[in-house]
Amino acid sequence: MQTKTEPTTEFVPRLGLLDATMIVAGSMIGSGIFIVSAEITRSVGGAGWMLFMWLLAGIITVIAAVSYGELAAMFPKAGGQYVYLREAYNPLVGFLYGWSFFAVIQTGTIAAVGVAFAKFTAYLIPAFSDTNILLEAGFFRLSAAQLVAILVITLLTYINSRGVKDGAALQTFLTIIKLVSLFGLIICGFIWGARSDIWEANWQNAWSLSSLTLTGDQLSYTPLAGLAAFGAIAISMKGTLFSSDSWNSITSIASEVKRPERNIGLSLVLGTLVVTIIFILTNVMYLAVVPLKAIAFAPSDRVGVVTADYIFGSSGTVIMAIMAMISTFGCNNGLILSGARVYYIMAKDGLFFQKASVLNKNDVPGYSLWMQCIWASVLCLTGEYNNLLALVIFGVLLFYILTILGIYRLRWNRPELPRPYKAPGYPFLPAVYVVIAFALAVLLLIFETRYTLPGLGIILLGVPIYYVLISRQGKA
Repeated sequence: MQTKTEPTTEFVPRLGLLDATMIVAGSMIGSGIFIVSAEITRSVGGAGWMLFMWLLAGIITVIAAVSYGELAAMFPKAGGQYVYLREAYNPLVGFLYGWSFFAVIQTGTIAAVGVAFAKFTAYLIPAFSDTNILLEAGFFRLSAAQLVAILVITLLTYINSRGVKDGAALQTFLTIIKLVSLFGLIICGFIWGARSDIWEANWQNAWSLSSLTLTGDQLSYTPLAGLAAFGAIAISMKGTLFSSDSWNSITSIASEVKRPERNIGLSLVLGTLVVTIIFILTNVMYLAVVPLKAIAFAPSDRVGVVTADYIFGSSGTVIMAIMAMISTFGCNNGLILSGARVYYIMAKDGLFFQKASVLNKNDVPGYSLWMQCIWASVLCLTGEYNNLLALVIFGVLLFYILTILGIYRLRWNRPELPRPYKAPGYPFLPAVYVVIAFALAVLLLIFETRYTLPGLGIILLGVPIYYVLISRQGKA
């Protein structure tokens, strides 16, 4: 008879619809809503274009989420997107996703959010700034901010190694705080901070697609046309899509959700819809409170902090920094909780370290969690927030496209599979997502080459690794 201290290999369903929805929403709401509007505004210039970037990201995220509901209902098991790609195509495609997920997608996102947590912590405690270099040896530099990011990732990994209920309870608690805080910020902004003169000034060149530069106190507009205009849109969408990403994290832990064939799809719809509305309202509030120049050139891109200063004065900036810290802390908790389940399923398939296929005494994949922690910590040392963001989003888009196309493929090749839930608007809505995401991926490949090419190289590196693993299985 198995005792509680022995490792197990099967997950136990412990999470309800509220837990699942909070994991979706909490994994989405991280640092992006407080930061990326600055880069977007610099890239596209007008308030109208800035809001449109957020709206477009929200629309395609919701389309993807409701489409994923069909796959989640068909395969209500741990592993999420890895399983969907394996079943829709073949084990190689599934492995390329899982390999990229570990190498850069999930771990890179965890690192980027950890760096963002440190960025806001440094606002309250300047000693934790990325300018405070603790160690320098040749090309290697360790800053206080990087160390903070690594420590937070380690702490959250430990919490999640204690059991899924502990991780989910923390996620629900932090997500509720984030939702209430953001709604409160929006309401306070419209009531106490909004000014008609700022709103009108921000909308004067709302649909003039231009790049912004600041010389002294003088704001300059450079009109964009042709390929340059598409490049600006792609760079902007990089930020909005990253801010809205990780909505599919709940699919990775489907085996631990009660009634997954119902609750996974429903949590995807509820979580993405609520967060999309919040993100759009937050940016409308920014435009009603803060001049466009102050949004575009906020110190360290901390638009949220600047906005709080306009609403509440100097004390508001402290409140906003704390809000952002809570937000990024909760976001990383959801990412760490869900990510390790993918490596667990890969290990069960013989395509990852075998230790990752074992659950610890708390019924969670402890080895997977700590492997993820170590590699995400290494990535914290490799770049700044925006660099990590660019490295991650290209691979994310490629695999989202393949997964949505997998819906068509499974409908054609495996019509006999039970489909308790079907993608609404099929075949039109999933096709809309594929077209938009493909166009953005191509534009990022053109305009963010120094990040997207390494990302593509990491994905392709998985091909020889896969065949090495398969040959070893054959020998075994």
